[in-house]
Amino acid sequence: MTARPALDVFRAPRSVAVVGASDNPAKWGHWLARGALAGRHRRPVHLVNARGATVLGQPSHPALDALPEVPDLVAFTVPAAALAGGVEHAVGLGVPGLLAVTSGVEDPAALTRTVRAGGSRLVGPNCLGLYDAAAELELAWGRFTAGSLAVVSQSGQVGLEIAQLAAARAVGVSRFVSVGSQLDVGAAEVLADLVDHDTTRAVALYLESYGEGPALLNALRALREAGKPVLLLTVGASTAARAAARSHTGAMTSALDVVDAACRAVGAVRVDTPAQLADTAHLLLRAAPVRGPRVAIVADSGGQGAVAADTAARLGLDVAEFPSSVQRDLACHLPPHAGRANPVDLDGAGERDLSAYASVPACLAAASVADTVVLSGYFGSYGRDIPAQAAAESAAARALGRLATDRDLPVVVHSMAEYTPALRELEDSGVPTFTDVERALRAVATAHRLTRQPRRRRTPRHSLSRRPPVGSGYLAARHLLGEAGVPFPRAAEIPAGTGDPVPAAASLSAPVVLKADWLEHKTEHGGVATGLWDPGALRAAYHDMVERLGPHRYVVEEMDRRADAVEVLVAARRDASFGPLVVVGAGGVRAELSRDLALELAPCSRDTAHAMVRSLRMAPLLHGWRGGPAVDVEALVDVVVAVSEVITDREDIAEVELNPVRVAPDGALAVDGLVVAGGGAARPAPS
Repeated sequence: MTARPALDVFRAPRSVAVVGASDNPAKWGHWLARGALAGRHRRPVHLVNARGATVLGQPSHPALDALPEVPDLVAFTVPAAALAGGVEHAVGLGVPGLLAVTSGVEDPAALTRTVRAGGSRLVGPNCLGLYDAAAELELAWGRFTAGSLAVVSQSGQVGLEIAQLAAARAVGVSRFVSVGSQLDVGAAEVLADLVDHDTTRAVALYLESYGEGPALLNALRALREAGKPVLLLTVGASTAARAAARSHTGAMTSALDVVDAACRAVGAVRVDTPAQLADTAHLLLRAAPVRGPRVAIVADSGGQGAVAADTAARLGLDVAEFPSSVQRDLACHLPPHAGRANPVDLDGAGERDLSAYASVPACLAAASVADTVVLSGYFGSYGRDIPAQAAAESAAARALGRLATDRDLPVVVHSMAEYTPALRELEDSGVPTFTDVERALRAVATAHRLTRQPRRRRTPRHSLSRRPPVGSGYLAARHLLGEAGVPFPRAAEIPAGTGDPVPAAASLSAPVVLKADWLEHKTEHGGVATGLWDPGALRAAYHDMVERLGPHRYVVEEMDRRADAVEVLVAARRDASFGPLVVVGAGGVRAELSRDLALELAPCSRDTAHAMVRSLRMAPLLHGWRGGPAVDVEALVDVVVAVSEVITDREDIAEVELNPVRVAPDGALAVDGLVVAGGGAARPAPS
């Protein structure tokens, strides 16, 4: 297949035309024409207006073929009914780049065919436009401040909100691309194009759909490797947005669980709101990297320090008590009864000498007890409220800036003031400021998540070409998963129509379990009988099931009676966007009630499987709860890795569910299993 042309034409086109240019400020054609003309010292700009009207004081042309040249990039701001003809005309002229802000296109597929048949590229339709600061290219609604944050958004207005919130935090935009309907150019390709975009240092991404899953992961991974952190805003937390699968596991996981797993796999981070994204970008682009979770809190109010400490802990940050040696050093800078353990209470030290606002953080930095220092309270207000103290406050602000730079340490200030000279000096010297302590600490916590290493994946051991077709029923699942390394109890088949089940169980040790082989979820249908100690009990249970459920195939299996076993769910499924996933969680018949799950992209490494197990709320049960023996976690990890490899290797499998896997001190046994065929078209993302 012929490679699609690159996106250079959207970076720095040699010439631009705006079709539908207007002199009316309420129309899209006005905004795009105004922006295009702002860059006319860099490139020829042509305005197309069907009536040949003067637009923004500039003459226009009635049609594209009336222009003196074929432009590199044409932006369409025309009604939906006119877009298809306009695009066909432009493609016929040989225009390489097309931008369509028009919404309500009647035949999107035909528009795509037209663009691709002519070898052109299209951004949109139904988008807000694009902007590139370095190229002085502005073809969008709104106004942009130049900077180093790239914004790529499926929703134009959400993207514009992110850009405006960032600008309010003194973070400008390097490139803005509203991808809209993504009929041709998609978000993944735009992100990949940012890897070598020199002015971009961080990326803000808003997506609502993930049809380009593997390509998107590759682009996000490349941005991470280029040192350009990606903050993702998305939707899908509601029940309506959840895509439940046939298995219990599919119903217990959401679209956001999958997106979060994808982010962990490539080192991106999901945020909850545009404001959180802008706050985090402000921290990332102004301060040193947040290299760990330890936070030192310094406040000039005991109450504000306590609020900050509680907030930090709730956000997953570490507000550990300082060693006694550090507390002794702090005593040199503080009044006798000041709190020194963390948080630090200045207890009036700052009021007596404003330099304490810098000397106390410097003491903590020298002791290397924190990955981030957060100063909370009144600082920034002195010069405003007491003009005679403005110079001293500014000196302390500059000292904090030097501390952050010299130590390569993030210093963050939460202030009760806003836009004061001292706070501007902090910002200018690399110390981000916030008017809300929760927003400050949430930005720190989000930035810390970006420093974590991506979850490692592994290449599956098996070869699809050597695997037999997926069978139906529990016995087939046992066979397939057993070959992959999943241990099961000994079992025997009771063929359909068997009169007496006892001979089939002759080689098995009592007690045994009787199961209806064909049922996916046996307990709900009365398709399982446990604790069958003698032939009579087995016969009675078998004849009862045959009478209720029919003369199908049944399975008799040795019952796992280990008293110290913990029941765990291990499962896998295939996501339409991101491919194979593996899940581990609390198992048994109450698994859906607890919803204690960890999910990652498959295949997973042993390290990742261990991390999944550690993250569970029920993890203490595995390590010896209340004096009980620890179970064989390594055996559980073996099962998780094996299932992750099966779902990756076998593209003809849609789902796998083992519930429960009974994990005891002497190993793990899967005592029920389900394999659902299907899903062959979904391919795993490249590792």
